Amino acid sequence: MNRRTKIAALGLALLCTVGVAGSAGALGDRAGGGPREAAALTGTAKLYRPAGDDITFTFDAHLAAEDTMDPEAATGTFSFRHVFPDGRSARATARVDCLITGGKVAVVTGVVTDSDTPFLGKRVGVSVHDLGRHDRLGYSWVGSEPEETKKLPRCVSAAPFEKVRGGTGDFRVLPWQPEYPEAG
Repeated sequence: MNRRTKIAALGLALLCTVGVAGSAGALGDRAGGGPREAAALTGTAKLYRPAGDDITFTFDAHLAAEDTMDPEAATGTFSFRHVFPDGRSARATARVDCLITGGKVAVVTGVVTDSDTPFLGKRVGVSVHDLGRHDRLGYSWVGSEPEETKKLPRCVSAAPFEKVRGGTGDFRVLPWQPEYPEAG
């Protein structure tokens, strides 16, 4: 083999190795080779707001494989930041306490642990519909006062009614696949 052929063959072999390893990592656990996580909601994107509001949501929510049948064992955080057209802003970060996904739709709830809003210490919920470049999002506090969020149960939110602004990011939903016993 000439030198170019050897380099091309080595490059192709390396590319195939990286591709297979990357696929295995996506399907397995972080240590490799184990079961995939039971569910996940990840990513960052801005909402579409023609009035000039800048609203960003970020998710890093996971349900481990060993917790497949317990969505309240989910871990991680999610956050949002709202910059109003007049320059005022509001932000919050919540600790995940439940994650349920079905197909490309996810509902995550959490208790706000860091915020400059009245939601501090309250449970909030967010829903996401992962539509690729046209994701949608909903949130539990639409039309409500922060005091009303005290009653919000885990894994509850509004339908994903907001549009994500194109080109600002993407949300990714890993579908939950609970293991139900066979009917006898």
